[in-house]
Amino acid sequence: KKINMFLVFVLYALFASVFVIAKFGLEYTAPFFLVGSRMFLAGIFILTYAFFKKGEKFNIKNDWVSFLKLAIFNIYLTNVFEFWGLKYLTSFKTCFIYSLSPFLSALVSYFVLTETLSLKKWIGLIVGIIGFTPILLAQGQSELQGGQFFVFSFAELSVMMATLCSVYGWIQLRVVVSKGYSPLIANGFSMLTGGFFALVHSYLTENWNPVPVSSWMPFLEASMALIVISNCICYNLYGTLLKKFSATFMSFAGFTTPIFTALFGYVFLGEEISMPFIFSAAIVFSGLTLFYQEELFQFGKAKKQSVQS
Repeated sequence: KKINMFLVFVLYALFASVFVIAKFGLEYTAPFFLVGSRMFLAGIFILTYAFFKKGEKFNIKNDWVSFLKLAIFNIYLTNVFEFWGLKYLTSFKTCFIYSLSPFLSALVSYFVLTETLSLKKWIGLIVGIIGFTPILLAQGQSELQGGQFFVFSFAELSVMMATLCSVYGWIQLRVVVSKGYSPLIANGFSMLTGGFFALVHSYLTENWNPVPVSSWMPFLEASMALIVISNCICYNLYGTLLKKFSATFMSFAGFTTPIFTALFGYVFLGEEISMPFIFSAAIVFSGLTLFYQEELFQFGKAKKQSVQS
């Protein structure tokens, strides 16, 4: 059990490394090309593995609309918005904005799926969202190069859109899997299709001469690292740990990701950990604790009973 808990932190440290590696890769290529090439190759790799090692069948014609939605939201829009914003933001600020996802998921569930929220959840949600204010208002010179809309930079708004698309994308993934398709098929097809859309987007908007890569070796190193860590290890490890821990606990523990990202960004990219980040992190953590308090209590009680039995 201690090993499983250790693996939870390993998982989120790996997720954090993805933001730092992507930030490094963007120094040598354009954002949409990095998204498209990485996802397209990952999709080919996953589908090849599913076909030859798992004997999966690729018949999705009856549910192609669901797969298309999954590819557009979970892969194409999420990553295009994220990587464009990451080009101007620090890695830890990008990751931190992603911490909005539990709160956005709750709002989507409330308004779209008509799920109810307790008073304590509403208080935690409001506190958590307010907690993002200090870091969003603390804008560096580099992110303002991408433009500004009122008090927000376009880079911040772009990552917020990525977070919203990601939330809807995960809902769409559950829809596809609930229809009997394996996660390998769902992820493989969505990565292949979403990656293709991103490559087309790159071709139409970025400088292909012959491709938007300024230095091949660091680009390839970053791309392969992203494919192995994010597409291959993290998704599978997350699925394995969900069998050991509740989804609530995993979401709560996910707040360690921006902490790891800040440390990695400081060590490997020389990014400065600002006071607004620390202040925002403390407030958001308080909001998350309130938001998840009931589920965490029930989870802890259930774990205690299972140990005693």
